[in-house]
Amino acid sequence: MHPETATTTSLKTDPRKFYIVAANGTALYVLAYYLVWGLHQAVKVAVSHHFQLRGIWDPSDVRYTLADNEWWRTAIVGVYGSGPVVCLVLGLVAFRWYWQGARARRGQFKLLLLWVAFHACNAVFGALLADTFTQSGFWYVPDWLLRLGNVMNVLLALLAGLVQLGLGYFGAIAFLQAHDSHTVMRFANRRLMVVSTLIVPWVAGGIFIALAKVPYLTVQETLHLALMGLLVTPLALGCLNEVFSETVKRPQATRVGWGLVAAAIVVALVWRLALSPPLVFG
Repeated sequence: MHPETATTTSLKTDPRKFYIVAANGTALYVLAYYLVWGLHQAVKVAVSHHFQLRGIWDPSDVRYTLADNEWWRTAIVGVYGSGPVVCLVLGLVAFRWYWQGARARRGQFKLLLLWVAFHACNAVFGALLADTFTQSGFWYVPDWLLRLGNVMNVLLALLAGLVQLGLGYFGAIAFLQAHDSHTVMRFANRRLMVVSTLIVPWVAGGIFIALAKVPYLTVQETLHLALMGLLVTPLALGCLNEVFSETVKRPQATRVGWGLVAAAIVVALVWRLALSPPLVFG
């Protein structure tokens, strides 16, 4: 399909639609984040109980109160590797569900599935790169499992970052198919589409998540939020270069999903209240 001319499209563009999809996209971004990272931390705590480890679960992270000599290799790999493994499976399931069953349907659920897949990707590849900077979290797994030294750990982390960049770029077609609005999907509106559906959810959603976790917010989680940009940036570039502009034949009207916005706020509030003060285990 050939892109429409900017002159023709600009006369028909309703800027309010881009504000609406930005609000809905931000809400979906936040909901997907809490689903993926909530599962990540819940699995981590469950494995910690299995190994009878002591720690503290706060709104931002799971921290341990054990001395270094109380750890052993199996516990380290199990605790810090279980979350990424579960997230990887979740991401694959969400993307397959989206690609095979949801992308041809109208509504917001398909975009939620895609954001779940993207956050799951970041919980594996982005997290390995971020945690290597701080030498914490997922970094412990290759460090203890492979024992190849710090240089190889850094190279592995950089490779993970490159994988995330590649997945972001090649995910452009999938992301474009997740939107219903004919106005938003016009190629002449592609820059507005990228800003409202990608940049705003990443930036505004990340700021909202960070503020919801202050003063518990850690450097590690801040890096996780920031390195989502390794996926969002090439995804945005891929969308700008891709002329695909089709959508479902009978899309839903573009309206603010107040239920989605309320759900995102409630989930963030419940998460904060449930883990503040922090939950002590072990």
